[in-house]
Amino acid sequence: MYNYELVTLLEKVLNKSYQMKNGEHAFYCPFCNHHKKKLQVNTETQKWHCWVCNIGGHKIGILLRKLNVPKQIISEVLKILGDYKGTKHEKEEVTKYDVSLPQCYKPLWKPSNDPLYRNAIHYLKSRGIAGKDILRYSIGYCSSNGYANRIIIPSYDGDGKLNYFLARDMFPNSKFKYKNPPMSKDTVAFELFINWSEPIVLCEGVFDAITIRNNAIPLLGKFPSKTLVKRLVEKKVKQVYVALDEDAKKDAVKLSKFLMDYGINTYLLKMNGKDPSELGFTKFWEIVRNTKQSKFSDIIKGRLYG
Repeated sequence: MYNYELVTLLEKVLNKSYQMKNGEHAFYCPFCNHHKKKLQVNTETQKWHCWVCNIGGHKIGILLRKLNVPKQIISEVLKILGDYKGTKHEKEEVTKYDVSLPQCYKPLWKPSNDPLYRNAIHYLKSRGIAGKDILRYSIGYCSSNGYANRIIIPSYDGDGKLNYFLARDMFPNSKFKYKNPPMSKDTVAFELFINWSEPIVLCEGVFDAITIRNNAIPLLGKFPSKTLVKRLVEKKVKQVYVALDEDAKKDAVKLSKFLMDYGINTYLLKMNGKDPSELGFTKFWEIVRNTKQSKFSDIIKGRLYG
């Protein structure tokens, strides 16, 4: 089976691949720099081998380490492959915070004299987030511990149980804008607000989804989780709008092709250089109304010229 999430991560490191049979993908070899794609990586067996310089191995993680890939990307790849063990500290954190908000979480719909509260409100206003949004999405903030100075936006599943939360630094000069919680991203963000019998909008981040309002699912990245794919199929979703940012054209094209392969009527939105949160609710839905259903020929053009 084509592992869209894994291939996308590998292409971030090795650039665009050529898909072959039985899980094989051909890349340009970064070791010998041959002018043809001679490095083959099997996403099912994990075996990799260059047919020119003969370097190879049996684990994709070893390949990534040889290339000095950032640890975060390696961890994401290993989690997809089921090879991620995690450190003792990480395991303790998962136990401590699993399906719960940070202990420092404070709700923003309750007024406070805390200067950080005012900074949080100011930041959210700059992102177009109003008081009704703060209440609807249970948005809060933290002033201490590992999530200090961060906006906390919880996500709940269809039964109203916490399944993820986003922690975004409210100050512009932060080197680490987002801090991922010790929870799996293999979930459906904002599922509590989703009506699966209606058209779905897939976007990148939670601020985009809040702006879109109606039936929007943030991918927390540029590709759907396994759980989201499963839910789209199980719920027999008929129509999906893809609203990825301008810098993710190729990812949007791949995602559209992926959805079309599942028989879902897909609409690839042209965002005109802005993300949904920049466009605002009204302009975003104008784009939706003026977008025609994507065809396979559109996907081909997108791959060639996108």
